[in-house]
Parts: sequence; C-alpha cells; structure tokens
Amino acid sequence: MNVNATPRSASLFDPQRLAALDGAEVHVLILGAGVNGAGLFRDLCEQGLTCVLLDKGDFGSGTSAAPSRLIHGGLKYLETGEFGLVAQSTLERNLLLRNAPHCVEPLPTIIPAFSWTKGIGAALRTLLGSTTAPRSRGAVLVKIGLALYDFYGARHRVMPRHTLSGRAKSLRDMPMLTPAIKATGLYYDAKIARPERLVLELVEDGLRVSPRSAAANGAELIGAEDSGVAFRAPDGRRLSVRPLITVNAAGPWIDHVNAALGAPSKLIGGTKGSHILLDHPELLRQLAGRMIYFEADDGRICLVFDYLGRALVGSTDIKAANPDEVRCEAEEIDYFLDSLRSLLPGLSFDRGQIVYTYSGIRPLPASDASNPGLISRDHSAPVIEPAEGRGFPIISLVGGKWTTFRGFAEEVADTILGRLDRSRRVSTQHLPIGGGRDFPADAKARDAFIARAAGETGLAPARIDQLLSRYGTTALAIAAHRGRWSDSDRLLGADSYSLSELDYLLRHEGVLHLTDLVLRRTTLAVRGEVTGDLLARLADVAAEVLGWSEERKIAECEQTRQVLTTLHGVTF
Repeated sequence: MNVNATPRSASLFDPQRLAALDGAEVHVLILGAGVNGAGLFRDLCEQGLTCVLLDKGDFGSGTSAAPSRLIHGGLKYLETGEFGLVAQSTLERNLLLRNAPHCVEPLPTIIPAFSWTKGIGAALRTLLGSTTAPRSRGAVLVKIGLALYDFYGARHRVMPRHTLSGRAKSLRDMPMLTPAIKATGLYYDAKIARPERLVLELVEDGLRVSPRSAAANGAELIGAEDSGVAFRAPDGRRLSVRPLITVNAAGPWIDHVNAALGAPSKLIGGTKGSHILLDHPELLRQLAGRMIYFEADDGRICLVFDYLGRALVGSTDIKAANPDEVRCEAEEIDYFLDSLRSLLPGLSFDRGQIVYTYSGIRPLPASDASNPGLISRDHSAPVIEPAEGRGFPIISLVGGKWTTFRGFAEEVADTILGRLDRSRRVSTQHLPIGGGRDFPADAKARDAFIARAAGETGLAPARIDQLLSRYGTTALAIAAHRGRWSDSDRLLGADSYSLSELDYLLRHEGVLHLTDLVLRRTTLAVRGEVTGDLLARLADVAAEVLGWSEERKIAECEQTRQVLTTLHGVTF
C-alpha cells in the first residue's frame, strides 16, 4: 500500500499539510467534521492510518453545534425499548466524565411528576410498538424508569443513584415549581460546557498522533473523479486525494454528499431541535445547578438548566429538511416560554430575557413515523460498494447522538480496519481528550496545578483557574503564550477574555472566519455578549493576527452580524 507522508508541521492546521497530500493515496477520507467525523478521525489516526478530514464549514459548526448540550444516557429511550442504546449511552456518558472532565460535568436532574399512576398503560403500548408516546408519566412510571436507568448506568459508575421525593419535600426544596406536582425524581446525567471545543480537540488529537494525516475546515467538495475525490482547499486551490475508503459524516447533508460522489441515497429524514438561552438570574438561583427535565402541556419533553450563566431551554422535535436555513422560529419561542410559565408560575418569562437562540437538524434515519420523537436515535453505517467510475466504498454515518460518538467511531473504525486487513492497536475507551489529558483529579491536585502554572507564567491564580475551567490543561499553553498582546489586555465588553488568549486561538486553532472565533472558539455569542462594538474589536484583533485587508475585515464583520441576526436572534 503506497501511502505518501506529509512532513511534520509546527502548526496542526498548516495548509501545506493538506497540500502535501494532493494526488496521494490515503487510507480514509472523511467528509464532515462534526463530532462523529472528528471522533472517527481521531480513532483512525490512533490506529496508524493516514486520514484526511474535510468540512465545508468549520469544525463542529453544523448539527454538532446545536445539541441540548447534554451528555446523557437517554432516559426517554427506555419508553421505546431501546435498552441497548441506553446501555451504550450511559457507559459513554461515564467515560466522557473521566476522559473530558474539562468539558463534561455531572448534572443533577429533577423530573416533576403530576400524578402517581398515569402513563403506565400508554408506556406499555409504546414499548410494544405504538407510535404515540405517553401523554403523562406518573411518579410510579418515573420510579421504574429511574431504577432501570441506574441499572444500565452501573458500568464505570461515577455518580449517585436516583431518589424520589413527595410533593411537600419537593416544594420545600424547589418552591418555584407549580403546586400541581405530586412528586419529583432526582437523578444524575451530565452536561457539556463547550461541545464545539471538544470537536476541535478530537481533530487536534488525531493530527498530533498522525503527522501524515490532515484536516481542513472551509474545504468545498467538488466530487468523485477517476479513483479520487476532488475538493477546493480553503485557499482556493483545487486538490484531490485517492482514498481507499471514503466516510460520509456530513450529518443532515449526507444525501447531498453521496449525490456529489455519484452515489445517490435517501438515508436521512431529520428533525429540527431548537433552543433558547435566557438571562434570568432568579431562575438560575432557584435551579441551583440542577436541570429540570419536564413534560410540557402537550406531553413533549422539555428541559431547562444553567449553561455558562444563562438558562438554556429546549428542545423541539419537528420534521425538517433544509439544514442550511434552520432557525428557532417564533412559535417555538412561544412554546418554550409558555411551558416555563406553566411549570414555574412564580417566575416571569418574556422575550426580552432571550439572549441567543439556535437550532439544528438531527441526522436521523429516514422514517415514516408520525411522531418525530419516536424515531430511533441509534446509529448505523450503511456501505455503498465501489462502482464504475468510483473505485472506493462509501460508508455513511447515519443517526447517532452526541453522547455515543466514541462508541460509534469505534464500531466504524473496526469495520474500516477489517476492510484494510489491519488490526486495532489502540482503544479509545479510556483515552483522554484534548485538555482532559492530565486534568487535576481533585481539588488538591487542581490547586497544585494552578499554583505551578501561576509560578511558571506570572498570571494570577484566579486567571489560571478561569483558563483551566475553559480549556482544561491546554490552559498552560494559553497562559504561557506571548503574542502581540499580554494577558492584562482585556476585551472591552467581555473582560473574561484577554487579547493574548484570542491571539492564541487565532494562531493555533484553525480559525478561518470571524464566525469561527465568535461562535465556536469562544462562548461570546452563546452567552449573548456580542455587541456591535465588541464585534468590531474582535474583527480588528482577527485582522491583525490573520493578516486580513480592510475590505476582508469589513466583510467578515458583516457576515458575522448577519449570521447572529438571522440564525441566532441576536440584534445590535
């Protein structure tokens, strides 16, 4: 097998790393750098394969940037009898808590019950194949579900088991709840603070371990030709590679990509999930770090929890087909606010509290189910074998959920290794991700890390602590970075970020556009901190570091403003 090598580069995202593979044979080409594509890229690089990962947008910029920001075992999948999926999801949740502690943390979760016995019959019918989910889930049903959830989450358990409380105790503990409740269950799942960052770190981990591999955002697929695949690199150059296997990890764009490769398919039948973020200090105070996972008046499941100092509310589940134009619509916002008012009648909710909205399409398998919520969240990887004019097979990554990306990647990687007659040499099950590597295991170790980093870099311990929470152990490299600015130079209007920190992100993390910096490398947008003045300052910083012309800077600023306004409800 003749696989050309690329030279080791000082920058993981150096364009020459990709250009060196032009016309070369590579083991695997992965199209789509969401969490499934990035997870597979890391796994295959760990096995010694040469891989190319391409995305038309930014790393983690599609569906992977629009989840409920939960790492969960899928409690609701018990209703549809998907016990295997629950078992895998709870295991992967527990592994992520260990492997990515800088991004993933436990989330105590409250489930209100509005009766004691309702929903048992409907749950049994759903379990047996009914297409109508239970309209109400009483305390008995909640108790049974949580007991099963504890059972399936026993492997590598890192969190407590569930408890059930009656009405009086529940209202003493959380007085904002409607007095209509009969009981509440308390169990533990997890949340991910920066999903886009975890995707980027998966890519970086793969690039570090496999110097011959390459990854590029802003790469436009042209199509299959002869024995290769042509694409346009971010700098406009037309390049191609000759993959032995191509993986289509384009999520809701899977059928579009297969068509471009000359292999039309009808694999995806996605649903839209929308969310809103509220600036609501009183709600956060009463949540006290917990999530409420509740039934809306129509029986659909909603959630609300503290996400980076904002109240994240979600999500809808509506059939949708166009991932390029999906957004949270006015009726969805009304639905969320009405649901919160019903659940928490002692608090006020209005549109003025909304600082950010987002929406994405789940890449679920094509289905004729009348209830989108009952479409399976399990995954599959159908193969389109080589054909005339296309000498490589295409493996499409269909379905799945954020939590199970590692397990999904492992399954597909094993399939690819088998086709290439190679053996797995590294398991990713206990492999730390990015800044989770050598992350302090307890408070004492954290204090020691902070003290050591403060001594080495000269930054205040409180600042090191902030960077450690944001980036994991990558904080040390960011704290030590000396670019155009010092860490004391703060971003006016969002002073938790320093200009030196932004300089590091721009130089080292594959930023191509201002949107990459605002929406994904930082949390400025999702927290609702972006103003016109702040956006202009960010554009100035990016232009200076990346060498943009004045015209390019103005265009980037306008594009970012348009994205924030049209897709995320941000006005300024």
